[in-house]
Amino acid sequence: MAIIITDECINCGACEPECPNTAIYEAADDWRYSDGTSLKGSVVLPNGTAVNADEVQEPVSDEVYYIVPDKCTECKGFHDEPQCAAVCPVDCCVPDEDHKETEDELLAKQRFMHPED
Repeated sequence: MAIIITDECINCGACEPECPNTAIYEAADDWRYSDGTSLKGSVVLPNGTAVNADEVQEPVSDEVYYIVPDKCTECKGFHDEPQCAAVCPVDCCVPDEDHKETEDELLAKQRFMHPED
């Protein structure tokens, strides 16, 4: 499952540079599927959603740092544990019960975004 940043976040920013998928953004920042991935132009995500990877997307949160669920792989394929949770000083990076995925699904998402790795 994806990781979510709870409202206990103190906006320290420690998590953002640790994300290998560039799935973490500062509050109110726009994001793109192409940010930090190999995705470009029109793509169909592993969940079946068609998107333009280069198109600007609305922020998930305007109050605290946030994680884009479609880009979060819990660091599978890169690290043994979610790096955001490992560096968070207030333990606000927790599993997102609304976005449950198996390890195989997370690894497939990682390979989809980073086929050259």
